[in-house]
Amino acid sequence: MKPQAIQIKAVEIAMAIVFREKNRIFALETAHTTYQMKVDDYGFLLHLYYGGKVSGDMDYLLTYSDRGFSGNPYDAGLDRTYSMDVLPQEYPGLGIGDFRSSAVAVRNGDGSECCDLRYVSHEVRQGKYGLKGLPAVYAQEQEAQTLEILLEDPVSKVQVRLLYGVLEREDIITRSAVIRNGGSCEITVEKAASACLDFVTGEYDLLGFYGRHAMERNLQRTRVNHGIFRMGSRRGTSSHQYNPAVILAQPGTTEDAGGCWGMIFVYSGNFLFEAERDQFDQTRVLMGLSDELFHYPLNPGESLIVPETILGHTEEGLGTLSRMFHRCIRNHICRGKYAHETRPVLLNSWEASYFDFSGETICALARDAAALGMDMVVMDDGWFGKRDDDNSGLGDWTVNEEKLGCTLGEMIGRINALGVKFGIWVEPEMVSEDSELYRAHPDWALRIPGRGPVRGRNQLVLDFSRQDVKEYIFDRICAVLDQGNIEYVKWDMNRSITDVYSGENCQGRVLYDYMAGVYDFLERLTSRYPHILIEGCSGGGGRFDAGMLYYTPQIWCSDNTDAADRLRIQYGTSFFYPVSAVGSHVSAVPNHQTGRITSLHTRGVVAMAGTFGYELDPGKLTEEEKAEIREQVKAYKRAASLIQTGDYYRLSDPFRDTCAAWAFVSENRDRVLLNAVMTEIHGNMPVSYVRLKGLEPETLYRDTKTGETYYGSALMRAGLPIPGGMGEYRAYQAELEAVKGVRT
Repeated sequence: MKPQAIQIKAVEIAMAIVFREKNRIFALETAHTTYQMKVDDYGFLLHLYYGGKVSGDMDYLLTYSDRGFSGNPYDAGLDRTYSMDVLPQEYPGLGIGDFRSSAVAVRNGDGSECCDLRYVSHEVRQGKYGLKGLPAVYAQEQEAQTLEILLEDPVSKVQVRLLYGVLEREDIITRSAVIRNGGSCEITVEKAASACLDFVTGEYDLLGFYGRHAMERNLQRTRVNHGIFRMGSRRGTSSHQYNPAVILAQPGTTEDAGGCWGMIFVYSGNFLFEAERDQFDQTRVLMGLSDELFHYPLNPGESLIVPETILGHTEEGLGTLSRMFHRCIRNHICRGKYAHETRPVLLNSWEASYFDFSGETICALARDAAALGMDMVVMDDGWFGKRDDDNSGLGDWTVNEEKLGCTLGEMIGRINALGVKFGIWVEPEMVSEDSELYRAHPDWALRIPGRGPVRGRNQLVLDFSRQDVKEYIFDRICAVLDQGNIEYVKWDMNRSITDVYSGENCQGRVLYDYMAGVYDFLERLTSRYPHILIEGCSGGGGRFDAGMLYYTPQIWCSDNTDAADRLRIQYGTSFFYPVSAVGSHVSAVPNHQTGRITSLHTRGVVAMAGTFGYELDPGKLTEEEKAEIREQVKAYKRAASLIQTGDYYRLSDPFRDTCAAWAFVSENRDRVLLNAVMTEIHGNMPVSYVRLKGLEPETLYRDTKTGETYYGSALMRAGLPIPGGMGEYRAYQAELEAVKGVRT
């Protein structure tokens, strides 16, 4: 059978995106990578290659042969060698003879489940595409190009616009998809991914990040074997349990060498990652929306926007991949005043007083903060409604002036007069059954009619898929924020979502629309209060993802403030997310989550791998401890710009090594902050040597404290001995500066 004729639109091609019309190949080029795909003779969009920079066309990798039980599209006639069950695809649909994991599944108006997408046209334009109502990578017009490819099912008229953003200098490619019902009957989208990568050859390891509340983002590395590996969340949030970011790596890939591919889903709700090694040893990976609790109906003319996936590749190891993503998130995800501004050192009231405080208590914390050189005090949970424990009050966003002993504005004025900024805690998405709001509007909470709701922390979830609910809460929160000079908001979300039912919505779209509602709320809030630093939180790291970072440039990394546990939590977080996004504090000992005792010095060193602050009552400290904190704050402020914007290097693995070490190196490599914590102590211990990375080999570096000098090559090849001593979790920190004018 003669192949269908394909119509190709002629367009002006941007430098990073090339369309070679002769063989209908798209090539997306970044500084060090190539991404290629091809429109074949039948209109299928085939994936050819994503990896290190190559020359020429990669369609020679496609092979054809008769495969048993691998069906052939009708268009191919009697050609048994052509099968979608074998060919690598850019956006595979369910029901076309490809029995591997699909990127999109659609139930059509006639009840059939089939989405046979064929190429229609494409467009290349300068600048980076945006996604209406969803977070996405942004860039200046000259920094990026967009490729848009239109696919259509010729029978159902379902259309998919594949969106590719190419940030050439950053080595970043982004992908999204917009699914539109171009037919005359309602359809239901049952599954939707934004990115699919097909590798026709190779062995791969999968690096995923699992955890639980108070112990998030533990690294797990496994081989991609035959079968389907699925990882995701059905909790309504990206979750403590699995982070929506993964790495595919060649076996043997280390921090410093080897090929690896990263995928970050820019979304804060349910997600699904799949990896499959098929019958012919090909590997497919997919990232997108979860297919559970998701059935999204589209009337004729309606569209579904699939959240974006950020792709990165390097052949220089996991560390280079991480730094690539750090730069992307700092410069192209985080927005607003604090995207690049140094964050204030804050003192949070939670572990200092929990719910037991008054206005005078908060003012006393502010006086202590000022005396210790800190910048801000934060009043955490318990300031509103009837809220003396976590069983009541959520939803009643009115200041409890009786508890404070004054108005909020008066208290903030007293704090600002001390030279201290003020911040406040909120949990807008939640409601307590024991609240005035719930008694007035029980239907505003997500719950299934006829069933008792599943409680989490004795609270329910407000239906943010409803406009009236969002508007009411937005007005109440704004009424609070307008009462004084509030410069920081901690946005919390302390339970997973169950009882997925809305009286005003199709149930299969509730969680997607809920997340869109949260994003809309945050967009309006950041627009109205551009001076406020918002820190995201969901029981710590339960919603630590690139989607939230678009609105909140930092996120409370974990409710676990124990320095020893934070070594592991922050290590896993660092594979994708920059230190500037990591909320990390020095807390009291014995630690409130583990009971462990670590030195104040160690707690300070660990917290400096984040935005830095304190979670304790200074009134309970000795004068010696207060003096040490003053020096800690000075040290952090001295190194803050280096910590926030410098290149981050993992120098050891705290899950395996006796020393957890990391370093920050300035862009021009003239400043280094080395950090190390001994994770084990034994009798007659061997010396631990830490080898640095990212230095100039022939530059002489001076330790600013000891005056000792070392050449960069020596520090990188032989390492630096960590001073010995007695006691658990000893920490070491050194600031190194290049000696100007001294090079060999």
